[in-house]
Amino acid sequence: MATQIRRDILRTVCQANSGHPGGSMSSADFLTVLYFDVMKQDPASWTRSGKGQDMFILSAGHLTPVYYSVLARAGYFPLEELGTFRRFGTRLQGHPSVRKGLPGIFQASGSLGQGLSAAAGAALGKRLDGDPNLVFCLCGDGESEEGQIWEAGMFAVYHKLDNLIAMTDWNGQQIDGPVDSVAGEGDLAAKWESWGWRVITADGHDIDSIRQAFALAKAGLGSGKPTMILFRSDMGHGVDFMAGTHKWHGSVPKPEQLEEALRQLGETPLGDF
Repeated sequence: MATQIRRDILRTVCQANSGHPGGSMSSADFLTVLYFDVMKQDPASWTRSGKGQDMFILSAGHLTPVYYSVLARAGYFPLEELGTFRRFGTRLQGHPSVRKGLPGIFQASGSLGQGLSAAAGAALGKRLDGDPNLVFCLCGDGESEEGQIWEAGMFAVYHKLDNLIAMTDWNGQQIDGPVDSVAGEGDLAAKWESWGWRVITADGHDIDSIRQAFALAKAGLGSGKPTMILFRSDMGHGVDFMAGTHKWHGSVPKPEQLEEALRQLGETPLGDF
């Protein structure tokens, strides 16, 4: 499934000649595990209120290529709709939008730093409603330079939001280059721990490591602490000429590069959209 989702990512951005494949590729494995192994969710009964189900909010809103593929493959909307990505007026805009009611989207996002605040609010809302389900949120490591991420982190600790499981795609790259060359974030694990979060570090491309990380995170319910999973990953993972560089943050492969990338990934029984 993760391989097919990477194929979807590349084909959607190339058809649109626009989008953000790099971070989408690095996030594909753990978002696949989240939606197909971990989250309590049902596309048939989904409502934006999230009542009675787990919720996921994409704070790094530019990663819609992976988000839309996961949602479509999970049954939230037809696979063929992936072919409308970034076209004017469609439901699959460049950043998640709630305006046209696309199933699976709880929160519009893309103004970097804001998604974790929304997730913390949703987690507090579930507690007030007596809803025992969880809220998940994905942030980027470049995005974590935004001050609002840390404001949300402080809020979640103060309110003891142990029903909040945040994740960071820790690929070390952002639009302008390596993260450490832009703002020097340093040790994210130590930072989150110092704020009072439970911190789990995992290999973002090893399915067993990912599953174990989510199991440990869910075991924190009742601890009084929110959890941050730091997934070590490679931007552009799965394609040798895309991996480990910021150059594919928002750049689209040329037709011949797409052909080579799909060859490297290989076909799956699931089939392309």
